[in-house]
Amino acid sequence: MRSTGCTAACLNTAGRGQMDMVQQARINKTRMYFEDRPGFMLQLEKEIEAFIKKANKLEMIPVVRLNGTSDIIWERVPFVGAGGKRHKNMMVRFPDHTFYDYTKHHKRKNLPKNYTLTYSLAEDNDDRAYQALVNKINVAVVFRTPDFPKSFWGREVYDGDDTDLRFLDPQGGIIIGLKAKGKAKKDTTGFVRESHDQIYLKVVA
Repeated sequence: MRSTGCTAACLNTAGRGQMDMVQQARINKTRMYFEDRPGFMLQLEKEIEAFIKKANKLEMIPVVRLNGTSDIIWERVPFVGAGGKRHKNMMVRFPDHTFYDYTKHHKRKNLPKNYTLTYSLAEDNDDRAYQALVNKINVAVVFRTPDFPKSFWGREVYDGDDTDLRFLDPQGGIIIGLKAKGKAKKDTTGFVRESHDQIYLKVVA
């Protein structure tokens, strides 16, 4: 569901992501997810377990973001884990740990309590973004100017640049303001928004 503006500003090639080995690793993982789902989920479970153990050893709090440059609806991905035990999804498998993601799927409801979603506004999904707000999902908006407006679409704007840990944001349908960075600074598609306030009331069924 990515848009032209989203694609142009995507973090896929940001930082180490532009390295061939990183790109190939992402391709390999994507292929494994679709061609060997059971094996992929077992490996993911194993890696999350190892990550949690390492974080605990370092006296840090482990947090998992399953989607980086993907938008898989993880709450709908059941799997058989280690020992043959069936799990409704990965969040249910690790109920005491926090998961979070960005998404462009606006109808996601009844999420696991330990899974926080933030909808991403693009240049072509205003209706769906407003529906996400109605569903009490926060919406991330990239603004061109360095100063965020106090409100956008009649909703309070919260500064989202302090941290990427979106589960720490106030929840319930607010706007998460992000400053245009990298390629997004030169956006001409409408992906990057101006700071003047707007009201958009159409709701998508």
